[in-house]
Amino acid sequence: MTDGKNGITYADAGVDIDAGNALVERIKPAAKRTARPGVMSGLGGFGALFDLKAAGYTDPVLVAATDGVGTKLRIAIDTGHVDGVGIDLVAMCVNDLVCQGAEPLFFLDYFATGKLETDIAARVIEGIAEGCARSGCALIGGETAEMPGMYPAGDFDLAGFAVGAMERGGDLPSGVSEGDVLLGLASDGVHSNGYSLVRKLVDVSGLGWDADCPWSEGSLGAALLTPTRLYVTQALSAVKAGGVHALAHITGGGLTENLPRVLPESLCAQIDLSAWTLPPVFRWLAETGGMSEGEMLKTFNCGIGMIVVVAADRKDEIAQVLRDAGETVSEIGTVTGQPGVAYSGSLL
Repeated sequence: MTDGKNGITYADAGVDIDAGNALVERIKPAAKRTARPGVMSGLGGFGALFDLKAAGYTDPVLVAATDGVGTKLRIAIDTGHVDGVGIDLVAMCVNDLVCQGAEPLFFLDYFATGKLETDIAARVIEGIAEGCARSGCALIGGETAEMPGMYPAGDFDLAGFAVGAMERGGDLPSGVSEGDVLLGLASDGVHSNGYSLVRKLVDVSGLGWDADCPWSEGSLGAALLTPTRLYVTQALSAVKAGGVHALAHITGGGLTENLPRVLPESLCAQIDLSAWTLPPVFRWLAETGGMSEGEMLKTFNCGIGMIVVVAADRKDEIAQVLRDAGETVSEIGTVTGQPGVAYSGSLL
């Protein structure tokens, strides 16, 4: 092969293949740590293989989910605290999968940037691996795209793709009926939705990301980057115990929009807002923006990251299963005979 006359390389155009190769080598140990039964190949191939039979399934139905982290990334990029957004990415996908009754099996990520900074990318992907490990989900592949001119210097974007499985007939929601009890599982803060509003409220407050956090120790930026809680293993334990009729992941749209997604059209959720204590981050956001209770409830999780809909005669047993798995559980309401979501008590 002869050299070209002008000697221009791909690196001259802004794409560093060597950096990409170095990244793959650095993240291989993190990906290997997520291995689980069913994984058939490592990183580096054109595709990733997974054996459902080896994973223990007889008559499986596959479930897929995809998501991102949203504008929470802006805070991570601006502060340099990027280590937790990989956990966010995994959580936003696998927490949705488990709501269908599925066990997450494997995960793939997409990391896109204008110029690849190996250390930044590796820290993000190592966070993805951590989220997978906590969820029993294998990180079996992904894509790192270096695209000069597409992103400003230092910026990047993330997307995630999770695939899970259940035995045929095990899908949720199933059997939701009037009288079922709503168990709320505590969130770890704002999670990964509503951050366009969060950023606007921080701007209104006049505080910088490095300012002392008004409601806890450390900086404001670090507090707002607390990763999304992973509910997978805990929720699957509750499902296995029997009596769980539905699971609702409380993301964009808050309690008001997400809970109806798992209820039959003829039924309603009656929620007692005094059944749990509003975490201080949400009180600060509400006070900073003068937000109404209704606006909070249809924007943020307000301290409840997952709702478990259970048969009334199993509520105590399932609540204990969840507490034994490390969850903070509150009985927050019931399923009633009118459509929609109704509230009693006070949040603020």
